[in-house]
Parts: sequence; C-alpha cells; structure tokens
Amino acid sequence: MSSSEQRRRQLAREKFERQQKRREEARSRTRRITAIVAASVAVVAVVGVSAFVVAGKDDDKDKKSDAASSQSPTPEPSESESKAPTPPMEIDKKAKYSMSLKTSQGDIAFSMDAAKTPETVNSFKALADKGYFDDTKCHRLTTQGIFVLQCGDPKGDGTGGPGYNIPDENLDALGKAGADGTVVYPPGTVAMANTGQPNSGGSQYFLVYKETKLPPTYTPFGTMDEASLKAVQKVGEAGVEGGAGDGAPKKAVTVEKASVKKG
Repeated sequence: MSSSEQRRRQLAREKFERQQKRREEARSRTRRITAIVAASVAVVAVVGVSAFVVAGKDDDKDKKSDAASSQSPTPEPSESESKAPTPPMEIDKKAKYSMSLKTSQGDIAFSMDAAKTPETVNSFKALADKGYFDDTKCHRLTTQGIFVLQCGDPKGDGTGGPGYNIPDENLDALGKAGADGTVVYPPGTVAMANTGQPNSGGSQYFLVYKETKLPPTYTPFGTMDEASLKAVQKVGEAGVEGGAGDGAPKKAVTVEKASVKKG
C-alpha cells in the first residue's frame, strides 16, 4: 500500500475517533446542564412550595411532561440513561442467533454468536423484540479511509441510545493491533459503535462493507451473509449526500422491521 493511501486511512480513522470523542464531550456538557437544572428545580421546590400549588393544573401537567421527556431514551449513552437497567439475561449463551433487518434498500441479515458476545446479543434481542429498531434510519455512511454504514440510533443523528450501556466483548477476535494501533475489520463484519470510552456501547452498530482498519475497541458481534453485504455495498457505492466522505447516505436506508431469532 502506498504511503499516501496509508496516510489517508490514518486521517480517516482519526476523524472517526474525533467525532466519537466530540459526541461524548457534547453528552458530558448535557449532563452538567441537566444536573444544574435539576438542582435549581429542587431549590425552587423547597423554597416556593406554595407558589407551585397556586400555579394550577396546567403547570403541573407541564412539569410531568418535562419529567417524562427526561426519562425517554435519548442520546447514547447519557448519564441519565446509564442509570437504566440492562435487559435481564434471557438468551441461550451457547446458541447462535441471527438478526434480520427489513430495510428500504433490501433485506440485511447477520449471524451472532452468543457464546462470544452474550451481553451484546442479549441486548439486541431484547431491543428488537420490543420494536426498538423499527422505523429507524442508518444515519451515517463513511466512504473514505474507513467503510461502514452506521445504524441503530432511534434519533437518527448519532446521539440516540437505549438508556443503558453494555460492556465491550470479543475485542481480541480480530487479532492483535499492528504498529499503527489498528486491526482489520473484514467486509461483512458487524460491530458496536461507542463513544470512544470503554464499555460505552448502546444500540448503535456499524456494518463494514469494505476492508476497514480501526483500533480493536469496537465489539465485533456479527457477520453479514453474502446477499446482505452486497446490499450494503450498493449503499456505499451510491456515496454520501453532498459528495462528502462521511455523512448521511445518499441512498437512504430505513430499517422498517428488525427481528432476532435463535439458530
């Protein structure tokens, strides 16, 4: 590989990791603001109870609405979400599972080995069973340096998640990192996205459609079949909106229905 190509890939990986870091910093700012607001509300509640009562039912409804919104699944993974419990372990840890995605660009399916990634498989089955992935968009495509289609965000902007984090698993599956700190994620690999911090996965995952070099910090938990890989490759070939190398796919991908089954 030419040195210019190596440099281009290195820059792409660094950009990918910077974006993950920026998202985590943005979430940290949100957590601090939320904490300040919560503290202020607590003070107002203590000092002005009578005023709150006089405010009437409309204000009470507004406060209940705000509280409900704060508990809704939002960015992956925010501090409030990290307090949500992970799904109880209900899968067979010795079994194989498959996840099927009915999308606007064709069916995409991948196999999952529960023995290697039990927490990840269990979480994906629990989320799929309750329709969490239905009617969501694959919000990000990269076409320079790294080659992945990223999905699993209910908000569709890269900040959504299920309200909890799952641990990293199977990180040595792709071998030891080379001198550049990366390993090869082969075409067809399905891996967890994260914030750049350990054990920060939520619901977002990425589909590798062309050989990609990244640090071994993203849980590889699935493998696409040949037909599914071709479907994702077509999305990659269509490129990114506006002609950039990283952004929303020009050929929009909506997951209409997701399901996980044993075997």
